[in-house]
Amino acid sequence: MKEKIDQIDLRILRELQMDASVSQRDLADRVGISQNACWRRLRALTDSGVLGRSTARVDRRKLGLSLVVFVMLRTRHHSVDWLRAFRRHVLTIPEVVDFHRIGGDYDYQLKVVTEDMASYDQVYQRLIAGVELDSVTSYFAMEAIAENRPLPL
Repeated sequence: MKEKIDQIDLRILRELQMDASVSQRDLADRVGISQNACWRRLRALTDSGVLGRSTARVDRRKLGLSLVVFVMLRTRHHSVDWLRAFRRHVLTIPEVVDFHRIGGDYDYQLKVVTEDMASYDQVYQRLIAGVELDSVTSYFAMEAIAENRPLPL
C-alpha cells in the first residue's frame, strides 16, 4: 500500500536521505515548517513504516573491503521449506549485504562485500556448504560508479 505523502513529507525524506544526522531543528528550518510540525511528521512517517531505523553509511574501502561481487544463483528447488532454509543460511553470512529473489535466468542475486579474492572464496565455500544450488555465477565489480544513492523522491 502506498502511503499518502505530501510535498513537505517528500522534502523531509529528501533531506534525511542526504543527512539523517541532521537535528530536528535544522530539518524543520530546511523544510520550512515549525519544529513541532516536523516532529509530528517524523512520528507519522515512522509509525507508518515509511521511515525505518537510522543507520550510518560506512566507507567500505577505508575499512579494506575493496572487493564487491554480484553473485547470481540458480536452484532447482522452489519449495517453501527449501526457501526458508536458504534464506536462513544466506542471512548468516555477514558479507552478503544485499539479497534479492529475482526473475529471469537466475533465481537470486546477492551482493557480497569483502576484502579480496581469498576472502570471497571463503564466503563462496560457506554459501555452497549450506544448501544445494544448481549454479553459482560471480561477477566482480571493477568500479563503483554510484553506490547507496538516495531514492528518487
